[in-house]
Amino acid sequence: MPIAVDIDVMLARRKMSVGELADRVGITPANLAVLKNGRAKAVRFTTLAALCEVLECQPGDLLRWEPDGPGDGDGDKAAHESGASVPAASPPR
Repeated sequence: MPIAVDIDVMLARRKMSVGELADRVGITPANLAVLKNGRAKAVRFTTLAALCEVLECQPGDLLRWEPDGPGDGDGDKAAHESGASVPAASPPR
């Protein structure tokens, strides 16, 4: 996935455990682990805001974009990189 999560970095800088962060943010350690390990498909802005408040950081300190590696099977991305046209979504009616 092209979005990398750097919660580990901020936890180390703050000398805080995953359990303590989960308690202070108000999410389960299991859900924090899913986010921390890059397996989450989405994150609520309220959760992101709580993480930033507890860790005293900005969202960009926790999330960063990384380009996908070759052969990841993303057809739209491959078409975009090759210069091929990717059909746009139809406008709402």
